[in-house]
Amino acid sequence: MTDSVSSAPAAIELDHVGYRFGTTVALDDVVASLPAGVITGLVGPDAAGKTTLIRLMAGMLKPATGHIRVGGLDPIADGGRLRAVLGYMPQRFGLYEDLSVQENLDLYADLQGVVGPERQRQYQRLLEFTALAPFTARIAGALSGGMKQKLGLACVLLGRPRILLLDEPSVGVDPISRRELWRIVSNLAGEGITVLWSTSYLDEAERCAHVLLMHAGRLAFSGRPQVLANRVTGRTWTLAEPPGGPRAALDRVRRAPAVLDAVIQGSRLRLVTRAGAGSLTVSTLGLESGTLAPVAPRLEDAFIDILGGGPSPDSSLAALLAPVTLPGATATAVIEADALTKRFGSFTATNQISFRVPQGEIFGLLGPNGAGKSTTFKMLCGLLLPTAGSARILGLDLRREATRARQRLGYMAQKFSLYTTLTVAQNLTFFSGVYGVKGAEQARKIAAMVEAFGLESHLQDAAGDLPLGYKQRLALACALMHDPAILFLDEPTSGVDPVTRREFWTHINGLVQKGVTVLITTHFMDEAEYCDRIGLVYRGELIATGTPDALKDQARGAQHPDPTMEDAFIALVERHDAAHPERAAA
Repeated sequence: MTDSVSSAPAAIELDHVGYRFGTTVALDDVVASLPAGVITGLVGPDAAGKTTLIRLMAGMLKPATGHIRVGGLDPIADGGRLRAVLGYMPQRFGLYEDLSVQENLDLYADLQGVVGPERQRQYQRLLEFTALAPFTARIAGALSGGMKQKLGLACVLLGRPRILLLDEPSVGVDPISRRELWRIVSNLAGEGITVLWSTSYLDEAERCAHVLLMHAGRLAFSGRPQVLANRVTGRTWTLAEPPGGPRAALDRVRRAPAVLDAVIQGSRLRLVTRAGAGSLTVSTLGLESGTLAPVAPRLEDAFIDILGGGPSPDSSLAALLAPVTLPGATATAVIEADALTKRFGSFTATNQISFRVPQGEIFGLLGPNGAGKSTTFKMLCGLLLPTAGSARILGLDLRREATRARQRLGYMAQKFSLYTTLTVAQNLTFFSGVYGVKGAEQARKIAAMVEAFGLESHLQDAAGDLPLGYKQRLALACALMHDPAILFLDEPTSGVDPVTRREFWTHINGLVQKGVTVLITTHFMDEAEYCDRIGLVYRGELIATGTPDALKDQARGAQHPDPTMEDAFIALVERHDAAHPERAAA
């Protein structure tokens, strides 16, 4: 499926490109032309072939079939000439974290052969462009996620490339930094640079002039994002006031024959109906009440449609677990933070953070990179001792009873905490043993998790070699081996595609309905909509708390009559800066 976006000449041409890893087909007969001087978004589910395609364009791999032209050059035969016009930023860009910002720039300038007065001119331009000028002496490892990405982009731009290949540059980056990255790259496109931006965030792809949608190694769509979104026109709805609340209603609505996809948006549900399903009513959804209203289609709606719908509404994981029962004294507040403060030398990472989470609630901690979320998270897990204040889990004070408390919680870290050189089976055995699960119970638990997460064919694979979606499944399985009452999730879906994200939240919603309490950090604002309540952390302080709808209401106005969670996030942070100009300046 294609749509012409521009009469401009193609910057990149893909002519029946194919590639295999052994017997596995990674790319199959890909034909596309990427227009020059614009941003093209590359999207698709995990293992769709996106990274393989980018590596072929960069000349790191040779096509098994077909031909590629990048800027009129063959990436293999003309590799030396291509390097002079091409900038490539992989998912894990090679910053040297023990070097300063300036030392990283010096290294990459040397590699690019940028010397003399031209080097100083480029430094001045790029540091101003990325707003990194005040931080040239800072060690790269001490930068926030967003600043690391901007430094990586600055290093790639040394030498003034005409074509940029960016492989998921915004993974793990907060909404404010994502907006800054997008501003920078949009300005580059305005200067005539061609950009290929691979992303798992479909709202980013909507901003692109052109989109390539990959699925199972094949090109499913090439053209303008609005053309793709329009394929579901008339089939997208919101359901307000769902009976029993959005989480309970979601489980029922996803089983309705007319429904292709459904997600939570605060107190509402967003629905996509199947082609030919006809007019939608509350009764056809299997509900007794609720208010349906049509809404404009999004690119993500069409993405799910072209892939044939979301995952199963059933959580095989939740079916394994018995309901969580807690003593009455702790059931009203299973997680408690009271004036939590953490200082590292003269730096205050968190200051007087307080909140309580009752059983069966999903509480989200949001905030920009470096705001203090992870520090708060680690204190509540018993991994960091607070400088002042207290943290309690199930009534257990984490200063004195951290070991007992950790036996009642599961922890899925931002980098998954897997042992990458161990196999899937070895990771499951290790983590279940750490949590005290032994003997026949251990074998039973591992077998159940393997079945629930579909890990049978990967048991002997090294965890580090798994696709991202399977790493996520394995990490969640390891965190749940001991049937914890509380689950801590630190950016659990960073970088995964919308289908995998829906599968993950099917499991989490199922666990919450069994009485599990969830504390989550995330930079993906659509994911924040699943939370019952949200705490927004900024500059080490809790600056706002409330339901997703309540926070969006605070951002509602002439500029944002119907704000998204991202709008609310940015507006609340900017409002806090406006109220405290001395802190913003510092």
